[in-house]
Amino acid sequence: MAKSRFSHGSGPSQRQLRVGELIRRRLSDVLARGDVHDADLAGMSITVSEVRVSPDLRSATAYVLPLGGRGAEDAVKALARNKSELRRMVVKGLDLKYAPDLKFILDETFDRMDETRRLLSDATVRRDVDGA
Repeated sequence: MAKSRFSHGSGPSQRQLRVGELIRRRLSDVLARGDVHDADLAGMSITVSEVRVSPDLRSATAYVLPLGGRGAEDAVKALARNKSELRRMVVKGLDLKYAPDLKFILDETFDRMDETRRLLSDATVRRDVDGA
């Protein structure tokens, strides 16, 4: 069974979901506009698929993937290197008591979807699924 992105069993609160989505949108906008002055980030188109916020809203984990998946590790390193500047830009204008610490993780969801499709298209699996 895959490990859940949630650290607790009950799932995120509505506030966590709302703040996570606000941060995701802001982070996506900042990266799309190229507001961060880093040569490595300037040439990349990075998708922010999801942001998970801790229950106390003090830390946020952004799941990211560069367009095409190439240079993924370099993208995560560049984002981590610029996290304080990104943090400042992202929380500007948000009504939060604390500016959450940002952490960047490579989003492997698309890889898992591709692997699932590959498995489901296997002849043996197709036979079992169609026979059920």
